[in-house]
Amino acid sequence: MQRTIFFAGNLKQVRSAAYWLTCSPTARTTGAARTLRLCEFHCSATQFKQIPPKRPKAGFDEISSFLAENTSVFKKNPELHRKALNMSLVVPIVTAPAGKNESTPAGENESTPAGEIESTPAGENEYTPAGENESTQVDGAATDLKRPNPETREKIPQPFRKKTRKEKMKKTLVTVEPMSTEGYLLLDILDLRRQHGLPVELKTKDTKKGAKYKLAHVTKVVPAREEDINIVVLSSTGDGLGLLYAEDGSVENVVVVPYSIPGDVVRAKLYQYHQFHIQADLISIVSSGPERDDSLIRCKYFSMCGGCQLQMMPYEAQLEHKRTVIKRAYEHFCPDAPAGAIPEIGSTISSPLEYGYRTKLTPHFDIPRHGHVPEPLPIGFTQKGRSHVVDIEECPLTTPAINEAYGKARDVIKDKKHLFKRGVTLMYRESVKENSETNERETEVITDFNATVTEYVNDFRFKYTARDFFQCNSSVLPKVTEYVREQLRRAVPPLEDGSPAPPLKYLVDAYCGSGLFGITCSKDIDEVIGVEVSKMSVECAMLNAADNNVNNATFVEGDAAVIFGKIRTPANQTTMILDPSRKGCDERFLNQLLDYQPRRVVYVSCNVHTQARDVEYILKSEKGAHYVVDSLRGFDFFPQTHHVESVAVLTRVGSY
Repeated sequence: MQRTIFFAGNLKQVRSAAYWLTCSPTARTTGAARTLRLCEFHCSATQFKQIPPKRPKAGFDEISSFLAENTSVFKKNPELHRKALNMSLVVPIVTAPAGKNESTPAGENESTPAGEIESTPAGENEYTPAGENESTQVDGAATDLKRPNPETREKIPQPFRKKTRKEKMKKTLVTVEPMSTEGYLLLDILDLRRQHGLPVELKTKDTKKGAKYKLAHVTKVVPAREEDINIVVLSSTGDGLGLLYAEDGSVENVVVVPYSIPGDVVRAKLYQYHQFHIQADLISIVSSGPERDDSLIRCKYFSMCGGCQLQMMPYEAQLEHKRTVIKRAYEHFCPDAPAGAIPEIGSTISSPLEYGYRTKLTPHFDIPRHGHVPEPLPIGFTQKGRSHVVDIEECPLTTPAINEAYGKARDVIKDKKHLFKRGVTLMYRESVKENSETNERETEVITDFNATVTEYVNDFRFKYTARDFFQCNSSVLPKVTEYVREQLRRAVPPLEDGSPAPPLKYLVDAYCGSGLFGITCSKDIDEVIGVEVSKMSVECAMLNAADNNVNNATFVEGDAAVIFGKIRTPANQTTMILDPSRKGCDERFLNQLLDYQPRRVVYVSCNVHTQARDVEYILKSEKGAHYVVDSLRGFDFFPQTHHVESVAVLTRVGSY
């Protein structure tokens, strides 16, 4: 006996139902795949299609429950629809009218007029009370269809159903890397919540790349609302942290408002809920804090572009804030260091140039995948808190020469924008060349990633490939290199018996890049050994040493950890300079450093948080018990932003 299931819904629901009906193991075993057909009713049209079988995945019980759970509309039989929903029953099997029940060959379509759908006469297909079983004869085989019982539903296997995006978001957890901008902001938020008695329970998740913070999924503020927020803290990421108060006057939540500073009362639009805070956009300043001076702002895109955060603050206040950032970093990531091991943080060394200091600029533009090029094409930098690009003609942090070259290139790109199939990141790097006739230094702008850039640091000349890393604030580099040289010349404390410690004669420059520190510090050292993973950087370092008449430096290609197998200098007379990338040093390198035990370590870092983590690793180690932190201070390479570089100096005291 051939049966047809009539199911009404949208096309996606109907085809999913047909898939499970015709392809399940039970359907194949009982012959249901040969005797069941499915009529689709969607978008007010009546169609019949033979669904080709696919790989089976579910049993007939799941199919029945699936149909009951997913039936949206029985347009032609509302009574059956009502009963199916109220009683949580399977979709009834309705006998097709005579002559309308033959199988349709695969690939052919047959239209069935809506009026030809008939309801099963009373008694022929009665509903079985919930909880009981019904035996249905299909092609000579009996199939028991269990009726879901609302009281014991948890015991019945859940039917297959594609989850909605909203349901996925509820169960999805967000993982945040502790050593990331989001991780640093989260720790500042938790500190503020802790001060006001708000919950701060933070879960972690172990991954192949280490532990990560596990947070609930981000949701939108519905409906979006505007509130007046009192800003109380400036975070390490340069965002203002304010408090949202409930009607009874208690603190309800922490609100993150970019471009605000402590003391400000701002009008903010709350648009995103996070587990421990609410993200907001700055609308206006209701009243300014004592350190806010909007007349200092030089960029008309400030509060839109994500590049700057602190233009409204006096420079001295920026330097003090960056000192606080270093202090927080060591509180968060070096909490288990021995008591008194971390000295007072020194004042932040300022940059000679507060604007116009960047010798490198990397604007970009995006071309949508569908190929439609926006008009006008935005070329610039990513908007704060968003993923789209803000069209920016010039950047006040960049040198005049780069801004001029960038402005000319923008016009050319916009004229030829239809030639680009995808987005492009541009690169402008300032280089110095000498005029052979006048022997004067002239400035040029490099746009080729593979071109050679020339730069001067005091009397030293450095050449490197434009794509390689080199500090992009050359005005502050002389201060940094001189400070590092002072640490090499500083005397080592006497030994336990009062005898003087041997002088520092050797320098190991790990992560040496183009040889900046190794070459600038070579005059005070007998021998320099540098190591760099980039072959091209090693070649540049060797050429720079020869170009600057440095004959006591050797540069080695390879991972920083391999340097310990090549060191032949006595550890008690060796200083090691560490200048890693933002991710810091790995444990393998630190373990070999502790085995080698250099007399002094000068750790230069572009990420004070990973520096604090690595310093704690050294101090907590049994082999690091003899190390003390002599000094710790920041250098401002990027005025008007939240970024700060720090230099930590560690010395091994006592005899070996």
